[in-house]
Amino acid sequence: MTTTQRVSALLAIAALVGGAMALVTAEGQTSATPVAAPGLAKATFAGGCFWCMEPPFDELDGVISTTSGYTGGERQHPTYGEVSSGRTAHAEAVEVVYDPAKITYAQLLDVFWRNIDPLTRNRQFCDHGAQYRTAIFFHDAEQERLARKTKRQLEESGRFADPIVTQIAEAHQFWAAEDYHQDYYLKNPIRYKFYRFGCGRDRRLKELWGDDN
Repeated sequence: MTTTQRVSALLAIAALVGGAMALVTAEGQTSATPVAAPGLAKATFAGGCFWCMEPPFDELDGVISTTSGYTGGERQHPTYGEVSSGRTAHAEAVEVVYDPAKITYAQLLDVFWRNIDPLTRNRQFCDHGAQYRTAIFFHDAEQERLARKTKRQLEESGRFADPIVTQIAEAHQFWAAEDYHQDYYLKNPIRYKFYRFGCGRDRRLKELWGDDN
């Protein structure tokens, strides 16, 4: 079996697994996440599949929690099925609650950039559509300043020949995704690894960032 055939087979398995999960798990209703507790702050990032964006933040000292969800659209209580159809304008995203006394927003931005492909519009790795766009949703003026600063620094660094297309926009209402999406990489480690490998995420990140990611 060739490498291409192996990847195709893994993608097929991942698709079947995902479909089975959707069939056997009640979706429930999505809900808005509460305001961060006093002394804590929120950061919201879209980097393609939200399953894959939780792990890099969860391992950071100072990060209190990560929540997979949907943002950037207008529909109230969007479901996974609605968002994945590409008709709601939402993006899959993660909301990170963190302690600014232990980790800075600039550090979170550094982790974000090195876990995405900033050169592809409305797609991340094997996932296609605006719901998989990359974006930084800022919560205040300082977050916006730092987001634009880091994007500009990347553009001026000469690392990439192609333009950086990651969106920077004001934070919208964030809707927490259905329970079965939360901490998916911990609840379903084998399925998660099949999906991540089959999607080519780590191979592409290695091409873009080398050992920096």
